Amino acid sequence: MSVEKHFYQIADFGIELSFANTEVNSTKLIPSFEPFEIKLEENNAEPKEESWQPLFTLNVDDTLAPYPKDRRERIRVFDTGNGDTVVDLLDNGGYQYIIRDLKNADCCLLQTNKLFSECRCALNGNFNMRSFGLNNALMLAFAFAASRHQTIMIHASLVRQGGYGYPFIAKSGTGKSTHTSLWMKHLPGCDLMNDDNPIVRICNDTPYIYGSPWSGKTPCYRNVKAPLGAITRIDRAQANSIERLKPLEAFASVLPAASAMKWDEDIFNHICNVVTKLIETTPIYTLHCLPNKEAAELCNQTIARNRQTVKA
Repeated sequence: MSVEKHFYQIADFGIELSFANTEVNSTKLIPSFEPFEIKLEENNAEPKEESWQPLFTLNVDDTLAPYPKDRRERIRVFDTGNGDTVVDLLDNGGYQYIIRDLKNADCCLLQTNKLFSECRCALNGNFNMRSFGLNNALMLAFAFAASRHQTIMIHASLVRQGGYGYPFIAKSGTGKSTHTSLWMKHLPGCDLMNDDNPIVRICNDTPYIYGSPWSGKTPCYRNVKAPLGAITRIDRAQANSIERLKPLEAFASVLPAASAMKWDEDIFNHICNVVTKLIETTPIYTLHCLPNKEAAELCNQTIARNRQTVKA
């Protein structure tokens, strides 16, 4: 059986993706990954960089079968907002996921080792189902493999200004994307880095934020990076005001925005450590606001004043 390999660089991590059956499964299922692909001279070659090591490998093979019931334990079924995902703990310490869409159809069977460094999946259904399943499998594998390397994926809308990245976090439908659009419309020098799942990574005690191949309903798939300037939680209100959060309040605001597996103590502790480091190094705010220009200006001015104070 021939295997087709592809290599990607996301948040400065390498990923190796292989397809065992290219007749139905290929990179056409994940067009958002194209800006992150490492171009090679010929297929099945290894990347030229000697230091390049994949964060994880994912082999797509539709012959993959579920683990027998006596070798797995049901952890939970959770609603992602786009469908249910079933999680089982395997007897070897790894995990098995069944990823379902909004119609409750099985789109992907994903199996991983405990470290999420070696992953396999089988896709099912039509093109859209396979695309949905593979995208979600890659996102799960990345989020939990990267957690061991001072990295988290957060649910946020991310704007860049003056070389710094500013993510806005909140529950779905609260107005994250609306607020970033106000920055881009009314404030100079802004661009959108990602609109759903940016990645935060601590490098040499400095937090950076990256675009990713996962951007929700907004097609913003950018392989870009910026120092993290501040994190702001959006809270709808009848008037505009902003407050910098104390450490415990900041932790309680940021942690729910991070992709996490609370049932895996090791991974969850890594994620909590990253959030703690962010609070130590990055101002965290809550913006109580209306969806207007004045709210964007208030947030921007407050962040700017804080940065000037730190420099002074």
